[in-house]
Amino acid sequence: MKNKNLLESFNRAIDGLVYCFRTQRNFRIHCLAAILVLALSLGLHLTRTEFLFVVLAIVFVLVTEAFNTAIEAAIDLISPRYHPLAAVAKDVAAGAVLLAAVNALVIAYLVLFPKLNPVLPKLIDSVINSPAHLTLIAVGLVVLAVVVLKVSTGTGRPLSGGMPSGHAAVAFALVTAIIMISKDGLVASLALFLGFMVVQSRVEGGIHNVAEVIIGSFLGVLVTVLIFQLYQKWG
Repeated sequence: MKNKNLLESFNRAIDGLVYCFRTQRNFRIHCLAAILVLALSLGLHLTRTEFLFVVLAIVFVLVTEAFNTAIEAAIDLISPRYHPLAAVAKDVAAGAVLLAAVNALVIAYLVLFPKLNPVLPKLIDSVINSPAHLTLIAVGLVVLAVVVLKVSTGTGRPLSGGMPSGHAAVAFALVTAIIMISKDGLVASLALFLGFMVVQSRVEGGIHNVAEVIIGSFLGVLVTVLIFQLYQKWG
């Protein structure tokens, strides 16, 4: 159908982009990457020319991904059953997206890396020695321990139900990290309150029993305390 006016044309164009964002996982990933790169570019104080190259690379990736989505939809409409030529058309469209993504990586390397290179070692050292880094390690180990225990006991699914409660473990890992970092009574009390609310919601919803949330909570506390103690001893 032909658009009635210019406003209708804009509306349909925006609808198309919204459709890509809502239905295409890769388009959402590209959008997230674009936001991160643009934020990093603003922080690095790029020149106008450098920033222009970054923006063009981002737009090129998004445009090719949009065309890829349009081609797939048209082919599915014309040829709902498998056809070798339909597969070729889809593969070529996906290849165009890949080329655009490689082009964006090359431009990012040429433009952003020289800006990042002088500050990157200091940034890495500050991240490694930060409490946030320790908290991330603790939470990662807690999640791994929960999955291993659930697989070992054969209860629930890796991320839902079973022994122990993963939500309780992660919640109390974060509670413990907050207490050890803040060393403030009020903050500790609020963190504990939120942790207990998580535990109560798992029992209240019938997802876990009391024993599962208690063991999960102790697991989160023990792993987090261990990580912080090891860092204080050997860090």
